[in-house]
Amino acid sequence: MSSRKQRIKAEAATLWRELYDEAPPAAAEGSDILDMMLSRLPPASYDTLNSPYLRRSNLSWPKRSGR
Repeated sequence: MSSRKQRIKAEAATLWRELYDEAPPAAAEGSDILDMMLSRLPPASYDTLNSPYLRRSNLSWPKRSGR
């Protein structure tokens, strides 16, 4: 296992212990632990902006890389 994956597993396991006050599943990798934690979260809510003064030219979008 690479050092990156080891660090991710260690951080995910620490977060699991803090959230659930128990050890994470032993056989799970870091990505699996994070997936299990995130799947238990409720869907995020967000506010929609609705204004007569807001136009497309006022919005900023991320630039596409590679073009």
